[in-house]
Amino acid sequence: MDRLTGAPARESSPLADKLSVRELEVLRLLAEGHTIKSIAVQLGRTEASINERLRDARRKTGMGSSRELARQLGAQKIWDRNPDLAMTSPSAEGSVQLAGRGLPGPKGKIAMLIAMPLIAAGSLLMAADAPYNAAHRTAAPPAAAAARTSPLVGNWALDTARVPAEERPHSVTISFSVAPDQRWTTQVRIVNPDGAALHAESTAALDAAPVPIAGNMGFIDSASLRQPAPGTLVMTLGKDGAPVSTRVYTVSRDSRSMTETIIWAGSTMPKLETNTFHRIG
Repeated sequence: MDRLTGAPARESSPLADKLSVRELEVLRLLAEGHTIKSIAVQLGRTEASINERLRDARRKTGMGSSRELARQLGAQKIWDRNPDLAMTSPSAEGSVQLAGRGLPGPKGKIAMLIAMPLIAAGSLLMAADAPYNAAHRTAAPPAAAAARTSPLVGNWALDTARVPAEERPHSVTISFSVAPDQRWTTQVRIVNPDGAALHAESTAALDAAPVPIAGNMGFIDSASLRQPAPGTLVMTLGKDGAPVSTRVYTVSRDSRSMTETIIWAGSTMPKLETNTFHRIG
C-alpha cells in the first residue's frame, strides 16, 4: 500500500516506476483516445495543468512524445495491472472526476473545431442522457428507407489541418456501408504520427442495441446506432457495459463533407467537440 494515499502498490514497470499516479492518470486517458481538452474536462483541470503533467512525464522518462509514452505504457499493460488508475482518486489540487473514455482518437478521444447543426446537437445530448443498457430502452424501429438513401454511406477522411498540431494524427478515415438487411458496417482507421495504426469495425442495426467492436482499439468494445434522419447518424461507443462517448455524424447539403460531434460520458458540464471529414469515395 502507498503510505501517503493508501492506494494499492503499483506493480513494477521500467517506465511507470518513474511516474506519479497523477501523471499515469493523464497518460491512461491519452492512450484511450482523449485530447488535452477532454482530459482537462474529465479531471476538472485546466489544459495548462494537463500539459504540465505530460511535460513532467516526458522529462522523467526521456520520451519525446506523450502519445508514444502512453502507447508504451499500454503495451506494458500498466492499466490492466493497476485497476486503481481507472478509478476516481483524491488529488492535492482538489476533487478529481474521472469519467469518459473515447475514441481516439488519437484522438488520438481528436480536437473539434466547427459548430454542429442544432438538430444534431440536440440528438447528441439526448443520446448521451439515454440509458446505455438496451434491455431498459425502448428500441427505435429500423429506419430502412433512411438507410437506403443516406448520404453518409461512403468513405470519409479527417481534415487534419483543423486539428491542433500537438494532437494531430497522421490520418483518420471512416467508412459507412449498408447491407441489404439494413445493418450498417462502420470501419475506422487511425494512423498516429509515429506510424502506429488503430482500426475498428462493427456491424449494427439502427435499433440502439450495442454490438461488439472488432479491432485493436482497446478503449472501446461496443457500438450502437440510431438514425434520426437520412443525413444524420448517432453512434454510442462503450467499454465494459458503460458508455464512453456519443458521436453524431451529419452530412453537409452538398454531401461532400461530414461533421463528427462528440460528447464524452460522465461530464457534468459536457462540451460539444467537432471534427470535419471530407468524402473520398
